[in-house]
Amino acid sequence: MAGKVEDVGKRFAHGGDIYRLAEELRIPERKVLDFSSSVNPLGVSKKIKAEIRKHLKYLHNYPDPGAGRLRKRFAQYHGIDPEMILCGNGSIELIYLVVRALRPQNVLVPAPTFSEYGRAARTAGSGAIEYFLLDSESGFSINPEQFINTLKGKSISSRLTPEALRSFDMAFLCNPNNPTGRLLGREDVIEIADTAKDLGCYLVVDEAFIDFCPDTSVIKYVTNNPYLIVLRTMGNFFSLAGLRVGYGVFPRHIVDRLEEFREPWTMNSLSQRAAVVALRDRVFREETFVLMQEEKSFLENSFRKLGLEFFPSDANFYLLKTDNADDVIRTLRTKGILVRDCSDFRGLDGTYLRIAVKSHKDNTVLVRELTAIVNRG
Repeated sequence: MAGKVEDVGKRFAHGGDIYRLAEELRIPERKVLDFSSSVNPLGVSKKIKAEIRKHLKYLHNYPDPGAGRLRKRFAQYHGIDPEMILCGNGSIELIYLVVRALRPQNVLVPAPTFSEYGRAARTAGSGAIEYFLLDSESGFSINPEQFINTLKGKSISSRLTPEALRSFDMAFLCNPNNPTGRLLGREDVIEIADTAKDLGCYLVVDEAFIDFCPDTSVIKYVTNNPYLIVLRTMGNFFSLAGLRVGYGVFPRHIVDRLEEFREPWTMNSLSQRAAVVALRDRVFREETFVLMQEEKSFLENSFRKLGLEFFPSDANFYLLKTDNADDVIRTLRTKGILVRDCSDFRGLDGTYLRIAVKSHKDNTVLVRELTAIVNRG
């Protein structure tokens, strides 16, 4: 007798699961309005599509296992040594690789934040995971001084989980943070990184959404800090989520160790080609910044008119709080609109949801449906 097929989507609760909703409503996947995944609404650029079409005939070749050309392009783009760069199947692969290879025993993670940091630490058998709790009164902002004191084992506050304070050998920061959209200034991140260096604690800064505010990246500071690791993805800003393009900038002394724990060929040929072209496309970047400015203003004004509480965001999504969040999420689903239920984020509850910034046409549809829900009662 055939076994029951496992619903993998339930184990990996993230945005972007248009497939389940399309099946539920019996509609084509392209008909789903996906506000749950924070991907650039401009979509894949014409230059990338042309590059992919041109190289389809070479798919019989194995991809470059070291992504040499792409690493050199990343190095030129950031002004760093290509030997410090590793590419991966999205930044997710690198999150798990870092924890698996470095084997931290005590890990510090903010909450709420991207759930895969804690999950990676658990699956790697880390000794303890401490959560630095953020609060809504501060807009879920990280207080650098409190975070530093926590790294040093000097601070007990309501922002910490009640476990005994300990010394840490790895800490994570998502900047801008997901799902809150809050950005920690570059000088603050550098101060935290300097403290981590003094303590011998690896600081992993996930800059998955930093392309929307690129002047705040700390990539160049990895060169002089042997404990600073910066991860990036091209899935959000460059709309390459389906091709899984990620990369990390690492201190030279740990690159060989990370390579020992990697599987071969985790990046396919088309993803490598697409990423090289994306980095050259200045027009796409400029159009994205214009679109974000216009549509974020539109959404913020709409939220205010509807009386919906939202948190200021430096990324391409918003965290909203409303007592009827569950009803909003379920009602939108019946309309083929997917938003991110945030109840599974540590530090949040069932009154939070996350909404991505999309095209004006799609944003208008969302606002219309939200208005109907608000007016209903």
